[in-house]
Amino acid sequence: MAEVATSASSSATSSARSDQLLVVVDPVARRMDGESVRIAKDVLSAGASHTKVCLPDDPEEFARALRRRGSRRPVVIGDDRALLRAVALLHRHRELSGCSLSVVPVGSVLGLSRSLGLPSGAVAAARAVLAGAERRLDLLVDDSDGVVLGEVGIPPGPGHGSPSAGGGPGAEAGADRGASGPGPAHPWLRTCQSLVRTLASSRPARTALAPGAAGPTRLRVEVDGATLVDLDQPVEAVSVAPGAAGAAVVEVRPLAAGAETAPLTASGHTVTVSGAHFRYRADAIECGPVGTRTWVAQEGAWGLTLPMG
Repeated sequence: MAEVATSASSSATSSARSDQLLVVVDPVARRMDGESVRIAKDVLSAGASHTKVCLPDDPEEFARALRRRGSRRPVVIGDDRALLRAVALLHRHRELSGCSLSVVPVGSVLGLSRSLGLPSGAVAAARAVLAGAERRLDLLVDDSDGVVLGEVGIPPGPGHGSPSAGGGPGAEAGADRGASGPGPAHPWLRTCQSLVRTLASSRPARTALAPGAAGPTRLRVEVDGATLVDLDQPVEAVSVAPGAAGAAVVEVRPLAAGAETAPLTASGHTVTVSGAHFRYRADAIECGPVGTRTWVAQEGAWGLTLPMG
């Protein structure tokens, strides 16, 4: 892991510019958009009193850099998965409450970053890191100690940029390398890969457990112990998201029978979904299958630097 320390050439004129920053650059961001990464590093180095830049090569080095941040304010340059990895790590070490995280979104999976209010351009996002303000945000914590910043979706719908694996933050690194890297340089390697794909496609598919793949889903959804929908009512989709004041917002879309059925909504501190084994999307990550999962809303659990106003 490469580390570079720089100091601002101009004098600091505000408390934001006097920050000491630890800039952790996700390897996928470096590979996909090195120019945006370079621009962001230049803006941050010029605007902070001291900047330490870390270039981890894998999720383990990424985690080690964050753990060794000391008193420096952590800045992550990367996409939604890098943001999720950082928050999950800080949560796992019970350091979220005392840490303000800053993010410069770079990559192809940025839906969560945009929904949180982060600027999309490298220059604007880096300037927001320097001159923005911390905002405390709610999140969901599940019964496996996983975190959700944006939304849980059941079933995991397409078009959200989520990888097909279900491990959690960091599990997508191998898939990213395969998707974004150049193709094999040798024809024999392409032939071998084609053969592997052919053999794999002949194996029985494991997607039958995913809700929506074979008809309606039957789930029990409970909010603070009260049943919102039970197994006798097939549903098309369920969503759970952090709301306000430590509450989770739940929406259930029942399967329409003839006339359109209005969604069922509720809010509460604890949400439990159970039934036949189901998969779900938590932000940019697909998870499962599981037979039951409980999410608990936590108010103001993490801090994110956002533009002023």
